[in-house]
Amino acid sequence: MAISSIFFTILTLAVTSKAGKAYHRIWKNIQLGKSEKIGGDEGQRWKNVALVAFGQKKMFKRLVPALMHFFIYAAFLLTQIELIEIIIDGFFGTHRFFAQYLGQLYSFAISTVELLSALALVATFVFLFRRNILKLARFWKDEMIGWPRLDANLILLGEIILVVAILTMNSADAMLQQIDPSHYPSTGNTPVSSWLGPLLFSNFSADWLMFIERIGWWAHVLVVYGFIMYLPYSKHLHIFLAFPNTWFAKTKSRGEMSNMPEITHEVRSMLGLPSDYTPEEGTDGIPDFGANDIKGLSWKNILDAYTCTECGRCTSVCPANQTGKKLSPRKVMMDIRDRVEEVSEKIASGSTQYLSKEAGNKNQILSISNFDDGLSLFDKISDEEIYACTTCNACVEACPVLIDPLEPILQMRRYQVLMESKGPSEWVPMFNALESSGAVWQVPDARSKWTDQLKDE
Repeated sequence: MAISSIFFTILTLAVTSKAGKAYHRIWKNIQLGKSEKIGGDEGQRWKNVALVAFGQKKMFKRLVPALMHFFIYAAFLLTQIELIEIIIDGFFGTHRFFAQYLGQLYSFAISTVELLSALALVATFVFLFRRNILKLARFWKDEMIGWPRLDANLILLGEIILVVAILTMNSADAMLQQIDPSHYPSTGNTPVSSWLGPLLFSNFSADWLMFIERIGWWAHVLVVYGFIMYLPYSKHLHIFLAFPNTWFAKTKSRGEMSNMPEITHEVRSMLGLPSDYTPEEGTDGIPDFGANDIKGLSWKNILDAYTCTECGRCTSVCPANQTGKKLSPRKVMMDIRDRVEEVSEKIASGSTQYLSKEAGNKNQILSISNFDDGLSLFDKISDEEIYACTTCNACVEACPVLIDPLEPILQMRRYQVLMESKGPSEWVPMFNALESSGAVWQVPDARSKWTDQLKDE
């Protein structure tokens, strides 16, 4: 085995091991949320995956960025064909392994990859221009200061290097096909490298062309491997998570709040109606309603947070945000993800200082069930933010990967109202009226008084 193949094999195994641990950590973090059964029509779920995740359906509500994103997305999907070939060539020391088997189909595939890569390069520059020169408002909100803005630019710069590496490799290879066709299989008349090769490398010797081709090849490999290791720490994790997230998205009406079985049971009992509620085993006393921290959210809420693309479409259509209020649905999802990362690191430390007071035995293993660091989601998300929400569902409708920012907002409201008896002062008369008359309006009579005359009749 050649030295390059040995080095490639070692590098690939190291990247796989390192990245595997990072992705496993993400999976474990998602499991920190409480269990939630995802039901609904499987046909609709597959439709969501096909149209929303694969088809980018919701992106096309804004045509120009949708087209630019499609170029990058399509290039990402189809360049995997060339990446698979590169990996095979790297392991076995071959060159363009598929060329001998696919013939004209191979030329068509490489041509398509080159064309889409060129379009993706244009789209990348457009996105950099929109973010950094035009400074679109949704990319310059307070929550995007610092790392989020840098993260987006790093990915775009990485995409430029990746495309340049592909086109450099193919252009040098196109010249080598003319010099040594026995070792360099023909890729046909490709739309970019067939003219870019002669334009740039017509006066280069065979040795220099081989060197340049290898530089492009290794640059491609290193950038791809860098992406693989970087994605678990980036908002671009949505490249992978968009597919399971659209699969597990709700198929029922968006914005519909889930019932709380304990409260439903109490209400039915008060009305003299039968109830099939059965308390869960091991639960004593009053359960927690809503969520004040990540363990009160479901695993699907946490998956939403990790899937967030930080595109800001939710925030840009939020009526509360548009009127100057602090609420930003994007920030809520980012804060949830940050809190999950924070809790995950503390649990991984195993420190007994994070054991809850109720844990009792200080020798027990630290887990999400006995974790308490004295902080909560309310330390990141203010009351002003969660109560500014009008529950209009604009953010839910705008999300291109079917994230539901409304649900954690409602869960945090539930916790404050039901567990802490807190809420905006403007809500107090409504609650009092509901308790006394069963109506949200302060009327002197019970809501059902009008039915008395029906009894008389």
